Amino acid sequence: MKIVFVRHGQSEYNLENRFTGWTDSDLSEQGLKEARRAGQVLRANGFAFDAAFSSVLTRAIRTMGIILDELDQLWIPVSKSWRLNERHYGALQGLNKAETAARYGADQVLLWRRSVSERPPALERDDERYAGDDPRYKDIDGDVPLTENLDDTADRVLVYWEKKILPQLSAGRKLLLCAHGNTLRALIRYLDDLPEDGVVNLNIPTAIPLVYEFGDDMKPVRHYYLGEDGPLPPGEIPHKISPDPAQDMPAKGEGHHEGT
Repeated sequence: MKIVFVRHGQSEYNLENRFTGWTDSDLSEQGLKEARRAGQVLRANGFAFDAAFSSVLTRAIRTMGIILDELDQLWIPVSKSWRLNERHYGALQGLNKAETAARYGADQVLLWRRSVSERPPALERDDERYAGDDPRYKDIDGDVPLTENLDDTADRVLVYWEKKILPQLSAGRKLLLCAHGNTLRALIRYLDDLPEDGVVNLNIPTAIPLVYEFGDDMKPVRHYYLGEDGPLPPGEIPHKISPDPAQDMPAKGEGHHEGT
C-alpha cells in the first residue's frame, strides 16, 4: 500500500522570502514548472491514483491539478480540507523573513519557525489577514486559528488522516496528497514516530514526490523521494536545513525554502 506526498511547488511568497501560512499565495513561475515536473516523474515511474487530497490553499490545489493533468487523471475523486492547510504563522504572515529576523532576532525567529511548541505572535481578529470571513472556512467547527505551532498543526492534520485518508489507504487505494511543508512535517513525525529533535531540522523540498509504503499493519515500511529513474539516493535530496539562522533565511529568490 502506497501514498505519495507532494509539497506544493514554489509559491510567490516563497520566492519573496515571506512567511506564508494561511495566506493564499499562488505558485510562482518556477513553482508551476516544479509541479509539472513532479507529474512527469510520477508518470515515468508508472504511478496512477485512485483519489487525491489537498488543502484549500491555491498553491496546493494547483500543484495537485497539474500533477493529475500530467497523469491524465483529472477525473479521479479529489478532496480538499482546511485541516491540510499549512501551519498558521499568525502575525508573521506576509512578513519578509530577513526583516523579521532583524526586528526580533534570528534566534527567536528560528525558534518560531522550527520548534514544535513555540507559537508566533497571534493575529488580531480585526487584521485584514484574518481568515475568519473567508468562505472556504465557513464550516470550521470553532474559531479560525490566529496562530499555530507544529503540535497544533498536527492535531488537525491527524484528525483528517485518521478519518479520511487512512481508511482509503488501508483498503488498498493508491493515493496522492498535495500539501505543505509543515503539514507534511507533522504527518511524517507521527508516521515515523520521530522525537522532537528529529523533526526540528526535518525539511520537505518543494514538488519532489515522497513515496510512503505501508505493511498490512498500516505501519510505514519504506519511504523514498522519487526521481525520473526511480528512488533517489538519500544524499541527493536536502532533508535538513542549516542550523545557522543566517543561512536559513536567504535573500529574495535564493536558496531552499522550508514549509512556511
